[in-house]
Amino acid sequence: MGRFDSYSGLLTAYPYAFRQSDSLLFRSYVVVSTVVAAMVVALAVGGLLVLIGNTTGAGGGSLTLSRTFYVVVGLFVFVPIVAPVLFVANRHRRERQVADRYDAALGAAGYVFVVSVYLALVASMPAKFGTGSETITRPEPSGVFAPVVELLYAIPSVASPLLVLAGALVVYGVHRRFASKHGNGETA
Repeated sequence: MGRFDSYSGLLTAYPYAFRQSDSLLFRSYVVVSTVVAAMVVALAVGGLLVLIGNTTGAGGGSLTLSRTFYVVVGLFVFVPIVAPVLFVANRHRRERQVADRYDAALGAAGYVFVVSVYLALVASMPAKFGTGSETITRPEPSGVFAPVVELLYAIPSVASPLLVLAGALVVYGVHRRFASKHGNGETA
């Protein structure tokens, strides 16, 4: 096996999957997911560092739980972002011939997940929130997507993670559907 014939972990799975796939949709997802996953990691680590800095010297208990919550939420978003790339890399490493439909379907499912995260962020935005001494009101929906934004605003903020969960289930469901050798009537 040559140096580029396989991968050895998350970081090397990305270029491997990109090289092995013929699907332009999937290849574009590899690039987009690299940027989005890096932003998620940066936000989670930054938030965790701020939380630790703000609670230094305080006891354990609920503060330790808050710190753990940042890590869990970060993983809840990070894992489904990288999952399509890992699924495709694993599939290409195991099988010589992989149907292009598998790669394209996982690329599309990955985009659905990224959009679900954005929609959950919009849905979780409170009507009014403060930054220091300033109170900010969320923007009123306008334009062609106003009905969608109004619908998202109507979702209780505690239910917004369900949008992310639904996106993650789409990624897993697409993988299961297209990974089965007899799932679509053809061998993959």
